[in-house]
Amino acid sequence: MSRSLKKGPYVNLRLVNKIKNLKAEDKTVIKVWDRACSITPEMVGFTLGVHNGKTHIPVYVVENMVGHRLGEFSPTKKFLGHGGKMAKSQAGDKK
Repeated sequence: MSRSLKKGPYVNLRLVNKIKNLKAEDKTVIKVWDRACSITPEMVGFTLGVHNGKTHIPVYVVENMVGHRLGEFSPTKKFLGHGGKMAKSQAGDKK
């Protein structure tokens, strides 16, 4: 569900200030726990370590990501595949 246009996008000001203090060539990973923060044009070209509940996943921000949330690029669950007898037999055949 989108945020009200009256309120505008949610952007963490501390994160924006950290990015403004860095140089464009700087390759340091900025750790971020705020998954709900929207990506702004100032963040393009930097690598952010977005927390997924366990670790920080490095996300390199490009132009197409502007307007999306940081959490969209850091999955919280690991897909291992669908189970069942058929999946086990196919996995056995491949080995």
